[in-house]
Amino acid sequence: MAQTRKIDVQVEVKSSADKFFDAFNTKAHLMPNTITQLFSGVKLLQGDWNSLGSVRLWQYVLGGKQLDVKETREVDEKTRTIVYTLMDGEIGNLYKTWKSILSVTPKGEGSLVKWTIEYEKQNDDVPDPVEYLDFYTTWCKDVDAYLLNA
Repeated sequence: MAQTRKIDVQVEVKSSADKFFDAFNTKAHLMPNTITQLFSGVKLLQGDWNSLGSVRLWQYVLGGKQLDVKETREVDEKTRTIVYTLMDGEIGNLYKTWKSILSVTPKGEGSLVKWTIEYEKQNDDVPDPVEYLDFYTTWCKDVDAYLLNA
């Protein structure tokens, strides 16, 4: 019987919740230019950069390996939440389903960013994706540094 699992990580950032959320919501196409240690590219495959149903291909580095993944997303601007459904690529080979959920909450002058990964393994030999928690933490810190210096 398949079992959906969850893991998450929280990161405090100095950027405001609105500014930080906007970077992920409307400026994804800029990530490879600003977060070069994690991303080598992002391509629009279907739709436009910000509309529901659009499909993007991300090229990223994890564990020293160049990987890619397709993504669609759902956005709730009111709650500053984005649900990314990831498919194909390495993730699609290892996991039947994968959702990365980004939520940004104001905290003082900064924000609390939470990434939750909901996933279902292809089989019991597939590891839990804990290395992605470090990836998301680094991504948050790099975006925050970029926003604070922009």
